[in-house]
Amino acid sequence: MSYSDFKTLDKAINDLNLTLKESHNLFAQVPPIQPSQRLTEALEETLELATNISTEKARSELILTPILLEVRRIFQGRIGYFSGISFNVDENRGLNGVCDFILSASENQLLITAPVMTVVEAKDNDIKLGLGQCVAEMVAAQVFNDRKGKSQTIYGVVSTGTLWKFLTLETQILTIDRTEYFIAQLAEILGILAEPFRNYFR
Repeated sequence: MSYSDFKTLDKAINDLNLTLKESHNLFAQVPPIQPSQRLTEALEETLELATNISTEKARSELILTPILLEVRRIFQGRIGYFSGISFNVDENRGLNGVCDFILSASENQLLITAPVMTVVEAKDNDIKLGLGQCVAEMVAAQVFNDRKGKSQTIYGVVSTGTLWKFLTLETQILTIDRTEYFIAQLAEILGILAEPFRNYFR
């Protein structure tokens, strides 16, 4: 069993003993961050291309990656960025396998270092299909941080590139924001992605 075996949100919640909360506008108080000219120009070139190709890989490479790298630049490279990396934390609970993207509050790029702050699951068509896997990866990040004595609220994201849905995990409480953000709301998306690091580095 691995992250990809958590096919539904219900399975992740039940198997991992979580309590689900839903919130409307969970991140309404988070200040937006205007995208840089560099990111704006990159997405002008790649956004239409990615949506026309319309595969998970294209959306990951051409939309998600430039946005996540922008967050890394916002914090002057103090964020560890990992893509398509194995994150094996607890095989007995199915908390193992490959994560699409992981962001950590560490400059270390040779290996994942605690605290892991954000996990991002890329989906090419249906946000709901990625929720269970994303939640399992969030629990793995929580366990990983706890073992290192660096417990943090874990942020999770499921994105098609053009549509973004955010989650948080604190102890056993999983909160899902009912609000979904479209790529046209890029400043709000960047603000939410930066929020856990803004809190950590303040």
